[in-house]
Amino acid sequence: MSSFPEARRWPGSEWLQDHPRLLEALYASTERIVRAVWPFLRRISPVGSARLLLWVEKPAKEILFNCQMCGQCILHSTGMTCPMTCPKNLRNGPCGGVRANGHCEVIAEMPCVWTLAWRRDAAMERYAGEIRLLQPPLNRSLQHTSSWANLLEGVDSRTPPGWTRVDEEEEG
Repeated sequence: MSSFPEARRWPGSEWLQDHPRLLEALYASTERIVRAVWPFLRRISPVGSARLLLWVEKPAKEILFNCQMCGQCILHSTGMTCPMTCPKNLRNGPCGGVRANGHCEVIAEMPCVWTLAWRRDAAMERYAGEIRLLQPPLNRSLQHTSSWANLLEGVDSRTPPGWTRVDEEEEG
């Protein structure tokens, strides 16, 4: 079973997730705003600014996406579907145990997160196809931290020693 607890859900969040272009536009706007204010906030208080982002990010993402606050958000790369809601916490596609009806092998009444993610990714405009990108292993030490702060500080892209991206292997 998942090591992440079930987050709060907002009625209608599934409808929103099934319209990923709306969420994609919201994501792009949020990214522009956060990138614009981050240097100012960071100068005032590095720790306080990360806490402020977390204070805003956590309830919004829990309600909209059932976000598990992994600290390395890849919603834009997974059709605006949080892959950490998969009972196996898989970040790079389905496990191979997806049922014929598209449901999870662990929780039979739950649609497979990755089936939903693939369908939603196809409906996106700006980030469509990013679901095919290989994601680095999750850094569990970032759990319950702001993924926006981690993104802006470059913390979320640090990979474990010995792990190489596929595109790096092809170049080298």
